[in-house]
Amino acid sequence: MIDTVKTIICKSGEHRGKNVIFLEFDFDTAIISALKELTYPKWSNTQRRWYINESNFNIPDLKRVMKSLAEIDTSKLGEGDPAKPTGSMANNKYFQEITAFKSWLLSRRYSESTIKTYTNALCVFLHFFREKSLSEINNEDIIVFNNEYILKNKLSASYQNQMVNAVKLFFKTAQNRRLDIEQIHRPKRSKTLPNVLSKEEIKSILEAHGNLKHRTMLSLIYSCGLRRSELLNLTIRDIDSKRNIITIRQSKGKKDRIVPLSPKILEMLRDYYKAYRPECWLFEGQNKGTQYSAKSLGNVLKQAVAKAGIHRPVTLHWLRHSYATHLLESGTDLRYIQELLGHNSSRTTEIYTHVSTQSLQKIKSPFDDL
Repeated sequence: MIDTVKTIICKSGEHRGKNVIFLEFDFDTAIISALKELTYPKWSNTQRRWYINESNFNIPDLKRVMKSLAEIDTSKLGEGDPAKPTGSMANNKYFQEITAFKSWLLSRRYSESTIKTYTNALCVFLHFFREKSLSEINNEDIIVFNNEYILKNKLSASYQNQMVNAVKLFFKTAQNRRLDIEQIHRPKRSKTLPNVLSKEEIKSILEAHGNLKHRTMLSLIYSCGLRRSELLNLTIRDIDSKRNIITIRQSKGKKDRIVPLSPKILEMLRDYYKAYRPECWLFEGQNKGTQYSAKSLGNVLKQAVAKAGIHRPVTLHWLRHSYATHLLESGTDLRYIQELLGHNSSRTTEIYTHVSTQSLQKIKSPFDDL
């Protein structure tokens, strides 16, 4: 059985005359500690629950601090429709403009996640300047927003970039006027290295599950360097056993690509197919014809990591990072790795040269000569 992930339910409400978002969850010290990493959640002694002022409510940052601790349920805030504002924003004077912006994004075939990110970001930005008309908003207002909202609440640099991108696109398309975004200082991206597991650690994770389906899913992610969504979107027809390849369709950037299928993983897939007989998706949920959920897949990995005795916060993307790094260490040309991963730029792939230990291990420390 897969462990049940805790859930934080977000509900709109009023507290001390202000519009707030209440956070409802079963008592958990780890969740409370994560909440305290943010500056804006507060505890109400009268309500006996945590809350966030609506103007400060930020879904991406809340999800970031919770990571694998809890799922964020925002269904009551209208997150299912990315153009539907949260809380009292539904009655805001900008609702029509936001809806029109969403329609424009849909017509240009932006991805669902991008539409949700941009419209949610735009809702927050316009709500911050709700006393102003759109024609009055200018470059200085974006700087004020960065200082008084993003920096004050210690929101992430990536969220700041998303906000600037959303506002820039909104004013260019919906308002037919340009804000000189180039004058606005964007945060420098932090240069973090990808997390990589050793081959021994990978082996222990992949062998941890006795369940064939769970073992096959994790093995396929590592053996082909797949993203989570790429695995879940695979269908039976994407597996070409005669050519020993898998076709990844319409992945990030709406690109198709093919990846090699090792004989070892092909045998595992054949055993899996005989046991489960999927009808549509390669990996189906409990009901036939339904796609396996991302949440359940995350729990599959979490359980495997625990069984393997690894005490690091391993994510599914670590398997992809490890695949790329192990290919590089075995002598595979960086250009081929770029194609296998589906990267647009070779600069993205080059980051794996910084975590490969093959050359580093050949360097002798001067300490050894003392």
